[in-house]
Amino acid sequence: MESAIARRATAIGGAVVRYGLVVVVAWIGALKFTTSEAVRIQQYVSHSPFLGWTDHVLAPQPLAAVFGVVEVAAAVLVAAGPWLPRISAAGSVVAILLFLSTISFFFTTPGIGDPAAGGFPALSPVGQFLLKDVVLLGASIWTLGDSLGRRRQADAE
Repeated sequence: MESAIARRATAIGGAVVRYGLVVVVAWIGALKFTTSEAVRIQQYVSHSPFLGWTDHVLAPQPLAAVFGVVEVAAAVLVAAGPWLPRISAAGSVVAILLFLSTISFFFTTPGIGDPAAGGFPALSPVGQFLLKDVVLLGASIWTLGDSLGRRRQADAE
């Protein structure tokens, strides 16, 4: 009985991780098409050694839209995991790259520490916003492993 409960909890937890990741990434991606989000992400992108150059290529709104398209596409690909594991694995890789880049903002964006609380390690709202990406990175890595495992299982059958 205990192993049946463990299997059920693992299956439910996996579905929540996969589709929770899908909802969060798709939602954040869809927000990139709004003016307020385009302006908001500039504080992160402009200080990034990896993405700062994009400021010189596109204006804030088109740049945000490009990011939005990539994020929504990654979410759609990750969602396909149970049926198209190879495609889902590709979406997971994109999500991993997205979250590695946003985690890098934690180290490059000014105002991560909360000065009213004595600075770092106390986090400002900006720091708190970025910290959650560590968990989303973990979910992306998990969906990659799950999708690769499903692909291997389908190839064996």
